[in-house]
Parts: sequence; structure tokens; C-alpha cells
Amino acid sequence: MSGDVFDQAFVRAKQLLLAPLTGAPDWVMQIASSLINIFAVLGVFLTLFALISVLERKILGRIQNRYGPNRVGPFGLFQPVADGIKMLIKEDIVPARADKIVHFLAPIMIAATAILALGVIPYGRNMTPFVIDGGILFFFAVGSTTELAVFMAGWGSNNKFSMLGAMRAIAQMISYELPLIITTLPVVMVVGALSPDAIVAAQGGYTFGIVPHWFATTPWGAAAFILFFVSGLVESNRTPFDVPEGESEIVAGHMTEYSGFKYATFFMAEYFGMFAISGLAVTLFLGGWQAPIAGLQFIPSYVWFFAKLSMLLFVYIWIRGTLPRTRVDQIMNFAWKFMLPMAFTCVVAAAVWHYQGRGPAGWLWSLAVIAIVYIALSRLLDTRKRFAGRTYRFAE
Repeated sequence: MSGDVFDQAFVRAKQLLLAPLTGAPDWVMQIASSLINIFAVLGVFLTLFALISVLERKILGRIQNRYGPNRVGPFGLFQPVADGIKMLIKEDIVPARADKIVHFLAPIMIAATAILALGVIPYGRNMTPFVIDGGILFFFAVGSTTELAVFMAGWGSNNKFSMLGAMRAIAQMISYELPLIITTLPVVMVVGALSPDAIVAAQGGYTFGIVPHWFATTPWGAAAFILFFVSGLVESNRTPFDVPEGESEIVAGHMTEYSGFKYATFFMAEYFGMFAISGLAVTLFLGGWQAPIAGLQFIPSYVWFFAKLSMLLFVYIWIRGTLPRTRVDQIMNFAWKFMLPMAFTCVVAAAVWHYQGRGPAGWLWSLAVIAIVYIALSRLLDTRKRFAGRTYRFAE
């Protein structure tokens, strides 16, 4: 009973805030409820953004054997405040021949897209900000407008580097959006619903009380989760796929002509997009707010969701501190020749698992389908010759 009190603490807090409006028209209650949800989501993720901006630099510093931020405040914890003040007082420079309206709207649009995507993810039991039957469809429909915002930034800047960076970003994002969406299809097929809440509910239950019924514990789910995670890295422009803003190649891509708070908005939108993609991965494959072991269900559901989200965000940072940036042709080849066929394979493997009764036989047949296609692709796409050792010759 005490566990339920903590688990539903935020739900009851919202009910207390709405209590004075009891008896008001329905539309007033709906608007008030929506505003509370919006401010809650913004408050939580703006705080998380500030926190991870420090932790990422701390973790990268640890990986690279150096100190992270350690001057502003105790242990450098006030660094986000310093960064925010710096961005607010920096001069906002707009090119003389830029399309000023498009240039202004691009960062707003890309940030709004990421915030909207965060609104349909269930963060705990009865804690979905906006319950939509087609929540998964809404997530991808809203997310697809990111390409338009990036194009607006490149085009509106009236700069060749910005335009080239925008086109590279759009090509990369469209290429990886296909496997991102296709790896979601097996989950939607198996559950038979597009609602994130229904998907989390379908992953409830445990075998022997210790093995959760998460989709990531099935062969097709594990493969789809890895593909989804890699695609999410690309969609978030994270290392090793941060080609659109590769400073050594193309200045800062579509953000070249942005400064001050507009640049900070792009930076924030990138992190919000990372939160949204990671949150959807937790919802689709890692059981959402479900506990990993039956005996730990007394811990509030939202704690489990944010623990899983934090784990994925740590892997994002770990990868950034470990891998170098890849070339554009390597990224595109990987998307169309490997990621896309494997994504379709996950759909077939999920169907086999389902029609084999979702038991041990289905598990083995599903694993066989994944393994056969993976081995075939690894043989067909043998890259050993392409990355053979090079002989460098210098002028005498």
C-alpha cells in the first residue's frame, strides 16, 4: 500500500491541483490538465538537460583522463547556469542576405518537434502526459518534421556550407528513419496496438519471477532494439554519426550561421530528441516502467523508467567518448545495405515467433531467421578489402 502511495504521488498531486476547478466546464478542466502536463514535462526534461550537459562532460573527461567542469559552483554543478547566461548575452548575428523569418523559425520548429514527441511516452503507471491511441504513429509523424526544420536552417542561412550540411543531414536522417520505423513494426504487430501504454502493458509479467517478458528478451526484439538504438544515434546526430555538424569538414553544418540563444535552442533540441528516442526505446523493448524482477515492483514505476533511460543515455555518452566519426559514404552504405534488410528480417522473425506460439520453438526459429540473414549479409558485404592496409609514399 505504501508503495502505491509513492508510485501515484504525482498523479495525486495533479488531482489536488485540479480540485479547485471541480464543477467547472469540461473544457476548462481539459485545458488546466494539459497545462499541468506540459509544465511537468518541460520542468523534468529541462532539468535533465541541464544535468546531462554537466554529466556528459564529466564522463567524457573521465574517459579521456582529464577533468570535466570543476570551476563553476561545487564540483562544477553550476556550469549549466553559466552556459545559459553566456548564451543569453551573446550577440545574435543574422547574415545580411539570410531569409530572416525562416532563419528565426528553424530552431523553434526543431525544439517544438522534440518536445511534442516527449508528450506521448508513459513515464510511469498512469503517467502518460497525453494518452493517444495512435501514440507511436504520432511520435513518428511529429518527428519527421525535423528534416524540414533542418532544411529551413540551411536554406534560410544563405550560406553554402549551411546548405550542404543541411542536405547531408536530411539524407542521413531519411535513410535511418526507415529502419527506425520498421524496427517498431514487429512490436506493433505482436501487441496489435499503436498505443505506448498498451505496449508497456503487453510486456508485463515474469517467468519464474526473475525473467521479465520484455520484447528485448526475444531474438527479434534484441535485434530490433540494437537496430533501433543505432538509428536513434543517427537521428540524434550523435557520435559516430555526427557527420552533419562535422567541424573539420563542413564548419558546423546547418548551424553554421547561428549564434547565441538560437544556437542553444538547436543544442537543447538535440538532447531532447535523444531523450525522446531513448524513451521510446525503453517503452518498446525494455518494458517501459515495468520492474526488471517481480520482487522489485514495490519501487515506484517512474524510478524504473528513468533508471532505464539513464542507462541508455550513459551508453550514448560512452560511445561518443570511444568511437571516431565515420565517413558519409560509410554511414549511407550501412543504412541501405545492412540496417534496412535487418529491419525487415526482424518483422519476419517476429511473425515466426508469434505463429510458433511464442514458446521455446518460436524463440529458436526466430533466432535462426535472424542468424541466417545476418550471416548472409556479413558474407555479401565483406569489407576487409575495402579497409585493407594502405601504403603511403612521400616525395623524396
